[in-house]
Amino acid sequence: MKNNITIKSIQDLLVTDSPSMVVDDNTSRRIWWCALELIQKEFLSDYYQKGGLWVASPLPVIYENKYLNKLNGWLFAPEGFPYFNHDYAGYLPQINSKVKEESFDYSPNYKILNLNPSDGYEPFLMVITSDFQCILSISGEKNKKIIVMRSDHESIQKVIKLMDRKFVQENNNEAQRFRESIQQIKEFKLNKEFLDNFWPLLSIRLATKIPDLNFQTTVTDHNNHSNNLQITEAKLLEAISHEVRTPLATIRTLISSTLRNYEMDGTIRNRLIQIDNECTEQIDRFGLIFNASELLNNETSTSQQLASIDLGEILNKLSPYWISQLKRRGISLNIDIPNELPEILSNSEKLELMLGGLIDKNTRGLREGSTLILELRPAGQKIKMQLIVHKKDENESLNKQNSGSDIGPVLNWNPQTGSLQISQSAMHKLLASLGGHVTQRKNTGLTVFFPISEKN
Repeated sequence: MKNNITIKSIQDLLVTDSPSMVVDDNTSRRIWWCALELIQKEFLSDYYQKGGLWVASPLPVIYENKYLNKLNGWLFAPEGFPYFNHDYAGYLPQINSKVKEESFDYSPNYKILNLNPSDGYEPFLMVITSDFQCILSISGEKNKKIIVMRSDHESIQKVIKLMDRKFVQENNNEAQRFRESIQQIKEFKLNKEFLDNFWPLLSIRLATKIPDLNFQTTVTDHNNHSNNLQITEAKLLEAISHEVRTPLATIRTLISSTLRNYEMDGTIRNRLIQIDNECTEQIDRFGLIFNASELLNNETSTSQQLASIDLGEILNKLSPYWISQLKRRGISLNIDIPNELPEILSNSEKLELMLGGLIDKNTRGLREGSTLILELRPAGQKIKMQLIVHKKDENESLNKQNSGSDIGPVLNWNPQTGSLQISQSAMHKLLASLGGHVTQRKNTGLTVFFPISEKN
């Protein structure tokens, strides 16, 4: 006899098939409701008209009538629904801050099935339409919650089969309705827009909503409230940046294998190389965000990891990639490094990522024909690294309109360019942790001083 299928067993399978992303309980609630809002307002709203289905547990998450009227729904709810145990109330829909447990207005447009103790009480949602599919889940121990989002074809099909078995266990009539709803979806199309944009958009939504959303948390010390929010955001960004980089790294691996093993048209090959380059840029950008978040969250002590390194050698090694990267945008990079400079004290691995971030940050938004100059010079007991921008239009100023705005202690968002980057303050703190001291004046570029190693 086959083992019974539970919601918990499905969630455990999703965790097994994906990288871990551990956060505390309050953070998991924040991610859950921001993710649900993003899914429904930015994506499902475009794809629900043709019908489809959703399955949720242990509380309702699809609450707008336009979705309820078009999509078949099933809710595995605990006994006593719609009156909720307080432990689960934090996952109720935050339609507004005045929602009360006892007055939650649920729609009869979906079928409510009994949630067994073996199913667990962690949030789960599966949404299926022909043009949009998504599975969102939270599981794990107290304050060690694991967030999973899946929209790939393999995961969707696997969970559909398991959910079918779950329905058969619970209610044959509903099992038949579930199968009929699946069969009505003639084709499952991968929504690449959702796959590419979910985590970046979620990070923006989380950062902008942290100050004013009520997630039923308790803050006892008012003086520590701001610090608690910053640490919470840092944990979120650590988790999200990890989750963003993982599928991009997989795409790079697949592209590398394809280029190596298959003959193809030159146009297709060049397009794959372009995609690989774009994936690399995003991996590096979110890697830098991860490092800044880690530092803000006090999870690293970089000062104890500083060692003697040859900055000139690192720059010479990385410059061919930067030159190629900027050339695609019509921007020139000139490197000026004297011979036999003394070594500096820093962290080689993290500094390489930081240097790439500086190149990206100082050239983002520049017009074609602009030039970036990177110079190294001795300066007493320090090495001075200077980034100087020569714009095509010398009269163009570095105004606030082009620099975007900070949306928290780590991120900077520029709606004009669609650029999500590390913020100026986070960049300065990260450079300081790597031994660098930053000076920056308007329209004069960026200067970083690194201490010379005592071994010189």
